[in-house]
Amino acid sequence: MSFNISASDKHFKMTDDSDSDRSVDLEGAPVQPAIARTVSTYDNPGIPIEVESTNIATTGPSWREIIASFSPAWFTVCMGTGMTSILLYFIPFKANWLYYLSIVLFVVNTLFFSIISALTILRYCLYPKLWRPTLCDPMVAPFLATIPIAFATLIEMWVFICVPLWGEWASTMAWAFWVVDAVGAIILTVYLSFLLMSKSRIRSLEMVTAVQLLPIASTIIASGVGAEVAEVLPSRDRAIATTIASFVLWGMSMPLAAIVLAIYYQRLAVHKLPAREVIVSCFLPVGPLGFGSYTIMYLGKVTHALFANDADPALAISAKCIRAVTLMIGLIIWAFGLTWLLFALASVYFAAPFPFNMSWWGFTFPLGVYAASTILLGNELPSAFFRVLGTVLATIVILLWVAVSLGTVRGIWKRTLLVAPAPIPK
Repeated sequence: MSFNISASDKHFKMTDDSDSDRSVDLEGAPVQPAIARTVSTYDNPGIPIEVESTNIATTGPSWREIIASFSPAWFTVCMGTGMTSILLYFIPFKANWLYYLSIVLFVVNTLFFSIISALTILRYCLYPKLWRPTLCDPMVAPFLATIPIAFATLIEMWVFICVPLWGEWASTMAWAFWVVDAVGAIILTVYLSFLLMSKSRIRSLEMVTAVQLLPIASTIIASGVGAEVAEVLPSRDRAIATTIASFVLWGMSMPLAAIVLAIYYQRLAVHKLPAREVIVSCFLPVGPLGFGSYTIMYLGKVTHALFANDADPALAISAKCIRAVTLMIGLIIWAFGLTWLLFALASVYFAAPFPFNMSWWGFTFPLGVYAASTILLGNELPSAFFRVLGTVLATIVILLWVAVSLGTVRGIWKRTLLVAPAPIPK
């Protein structure tokens, strides 16, 4: 018996070598032609992977079917949960219950990340032939960037919660985690961007989606996390090196995100809005802009803290200038993000109502990073208006997270999200 996977059409089929015409399911049981059907998965947004299965409507998917169709896109659950825990900590109007609730979500998100990572590893161990199609498909591969992004949210909470409690060794551990995350983000940004140029099946503007922003966003987020890590490092030299590296990461990714946004805007102008089922993807551009603004302001803040009291007066003056310039740049990027946020809200209003699917997690993270940027802007200016606005946005994100989490739990319970989550169309 063999398990055949075609990289060209991503079609799974179990066949008996002694009788090539007899189909069996992923557990080896014969499939009657009258009840056999195919199941599309989230793993290939452009050309869905199909799995031959028995009548799932009556028996439910087997565990092998669930594993075979499991996608890195499930890390968006960790992204949204992690961002919600960060906002609970980051809200400027402090309360003890918010702090403890953020810790609870941090623990829950760590559990989610561990489970999803284990299932992802199991998938590629059981079906190693899936690895190459995943890496080489420009419609699937960008979702690999959700892994370092999700990991980055855990590092942030480690910096905010664990470092103050556990001291120097925790800050060193945070730095080590960040190095791993940054290296992974850089590899994905460069590789996946080059994949789009070299071996892509995307040969028309209509096939460009906001998903192409995910690999670039991973490096932007690694840059912001680097700034947060640098702030808590006990070694000044290591903090300076980390800050410089974070500036480099921001420079590698933020201009590239602007280029992709220009292409995506042209795609929307020429070919109009995405399908209703994935209209939430219109929120994805808000993510790189929101965290790009947050990152550059935080880098200016850390640079000022490192050099403001330096013995060299030139460095001290330069640090103050850098903080002022980065604050202005952050405000401009935040305003650009506001434009895309309004576009996204108008798109959702225009397309409503639309069905629940896994793409709804696209509400939480982009809005969450934009809320964090708004709060930081309020702290840096300082401005009560931005602090209040950021708190309002954070509250909306928290409520959205509750709603999407309940919908996801319901979908998992009914097994409607385990094998056939809604694909993102071309």
